[in-house]
Amino acid sequence: MQKGNAPIERKLQRLFRREDACKMIKRCNDFGAGGVSVAIGELADGLYIDLNKVTKKYDGLDGTELAISESQERMAVTLAPEDVDKFIAIATEENLEATPVAKVTEEKRLNMVWNGVSIVNISREFLNSNGAEKHQNVHVEQGTVWQPQWAGITFSQKMKNMVGDLNICSKKGLSERFDSTIGAATVLMPFGGAYQLTPQNAMVAKLPVDGETNTCSGMAWGYNPYLMSANQYIGARMAVVDSVTKLVASGFRYEDAYLTFQEYFERLGTKPERWGKPLAALLGALDAQMGLGIASIGGKDSMSGSFEQLDVPPTLVSFATAIGKASKVVSTEFKKPESTVVLIRPILDPETGCPNFFSLKANYKIVEQMIEEGMVASACAVGYGGIAEALFKMGLGNRIGFKMRADMPTHRMFEPMYGSIVLEMVSDSPAGELLGETTREYTFESCGETLDMAELQEIWESKLEPVYPYRKAGPTVEKINGKLNAPAAPKIGVAKPKVIIPVFPGTNCEYDTAKAFARAGADPEILVIRNLTPADVTASCEALVKAIGESQIVMLPGGFSGGDEPDGSAKFIASFFRSPAVTEAVRDLLQHRDGLMLGICNGFQALIKLGLVPYGDIRPITAYDPTLTFNTIGRHQSMLVRTRVASTGSPWLSHCDAGSEYEIAISHGEGRFVAPQNVLDQLVANGQVATQYVDLEGEPTMDQRYNPNGSLLAIEGITSPDGRVFGKMGHSERSGEYLYKNVTGDKYQPIFEGGVDYFKV
Repeated sequence: MQKGNAPIERKLQRLFRREDACKMIKRCNDFGAGGVSVAIGELADGLYIDLNKVTKKYDGLDGTELAISESQERMAVTLAPEDVDKFIAIATEENLEATPVAKVTEEKRLNMVWNGVSIVNISREFLNSNGAEKHQNVHVEQGTVWQPQWAGITFSQKMKNMVGDLNICSKKGLSERFDSTIGAATVLMPFGGAYQLTPQNAMVAKLPVDGETNTCSGMAWGYNPYLMSANQYIGARMAVVDSVTKLVASGFRYEDAYLTFQEYFERLGTKPERWGKPLAALLGALDAQMGLGIASIGGKDSMSGSFEQLDVPPTLVSFATAIGKASKVVSTEFKKPESTVVLIRPILDPETGCPNFFSLKANYKIVEQMIEEGMVASACAVGYGGIAEALFKMGLGNRIGFKMRADMPTHRMFEPMYGSIVLEMVSDSPAGELLGETTREYTFESCGETLDMAELQEIWESKLEPVYPYRKAGPTVEKINGKLNAPAAPKIGVAKPKVIIPVFPGTNCEYDTAKAFARAGADPEILVIRNLTPADVTASCEALVKAIGESQIVMLPGGFSGGDEPDGSAKFIASFFRSPAVTEAVRDLLQHRDGLMLGICNGFQALIKLGLVPYGDIRPITAYDPTLTFNTIGRHQSMLVRTRVASTGSPWLSHCDAGSEYEIAISHGEGRFVAPQNVLDQLVANGQVATQYVDLEGEPTMDQRYNPNGSLLAIEGITSPDGRVFGKMGHSERSGEYLYKNVTGDKYQPIFEGGVDYFKV
């Protein structure tokens, strides 16, 4: 398997977002397992593939290796002959190689040629038959009954053991390694509430369109490895029920849902009993599809989950997905104290113990109607840990407690009621079983006991902390209140300032950034920097110099230029801007034409490496200058953080008040701002510390929950001495209607409006 290449994958995404490119493509396929033989071999019935034309990373591959080599950052496309040159030109514009390697033939055969010799020449009829006909005896064994057993007798004992279970405890330290806000379309953050702790039922994101939209997609999953191991039929059936229930609890209609399955089973061999496991799972999933009237439209399977005597548990993960309205999406965390909480529970089939599908669908309709009418504040599907798990997790995000009113015995609190939904109501519920009410006290009162939620939360958070840490306490730091002298207004006003946004290999925030500037009234232009050949680099340099000369603002967006290795982030951007022609164009913009520059995340890293912040000019950098280095946690961090404006005067912050606070998305691995003490003192004195990370009380802090990278003085952004250049780690461009609905705070920081309006004199 060849190593993947994330910057190239990003360029492929750009190519496939282009209308002119997509309209030429007849068929396409990604290069996964099987390489050329599958990616190209599936595109047409008749194919002539010249393996000598296939571009490769490594020399020495023979024909067979070329035919089957996996390479994740490649796509195969089928084009009309007259479109080939035009398509290659478009790919070149996107800094991609495009090479004709095969032709569609009339004869329905797959013919693969290497060094002039056919090494594969097979009829399509034979390929479609999957080879020789095979038969296998299958035996589905009698399943057993699974019931979770939480150690302890009292409610308190069982709760403490349950919240510390590996299937229930916090996975926040793992989840935050992945960028959850890329594309500025995230409707639900992975963890909700002011404290960002309540796990959500589903992933929800708006569709990626130009402009604004209320249309979003949702996806939820279902799978219980213990239940699947005991009974594959019941396990698969419940996996489907669980995934669809989570989707409905998030504000989607089950009638609009589709399914896709991820299957993974032990190596089957010839034993009928081993073959019986995937058969039973598929029958259970099929019955659920028939019962709910929802189709599975795809999936992936593997029957190779064995190593010596070790087998994977029978696995069928159900993913349910649907299109809905972002305005109707409901999150999982309790919203306020003194809310009524009810349980919507289906009737169970006495033979299988599974929800009756008629009852389940009727309940779905009830929940859908209540959400549509705005009666539901929060909702949580009940699963592995029963009602106890659902109520506990719903309280975490906003530190809200719960008092049980229903007379429910301890053992029933922990029953896995798949298909059931807990609802926090805005008004009285027309349906469901009353469970109790939310409370201001951060306690869980049930079964005659009152439990300290903070103690339970600590057990829940600490279980995986040695493996996936995300907490580290730290002191508060100085609250900086500075002001720099605002630069004079431009000599010549511009009604619609032009913004040039260079896209380097690895840049991934250009679309969001362009949208933010357009929304603010600017005219953004995206320029792809090409570096496949020396001539490409020269041409791109000339194009950037020309574009800077025609623009009022230069914007360096976020991403991972050059893959951020091996010498740290943004090195390629910095090297490009240090070319004499580009350096002089930037100096002319800032020193003679009243221009502005902004760098966010990867762009901030580039500004630091160039010296544009904090010095306002491109200059040599020494060990005594500020820099952005690895987060103290030692890994990538993705979450929302709260920042406060520490200094005004910069045009970028002209629409912000001193001390104002904003919830901003961050996503970086190298965001820790460090500098010698004398430099820090000078930045504070000059009013160049623009923004700081703060806690929920608005205090700058070194606590890792709020200062995710450990920046000194909790610094999130700084400016040049005159405020024309602004660099910050937080992605202020990742904002929009219905984004991050499950986290409180002001998510719209008007820095783009500030920069654009500076030119409207």
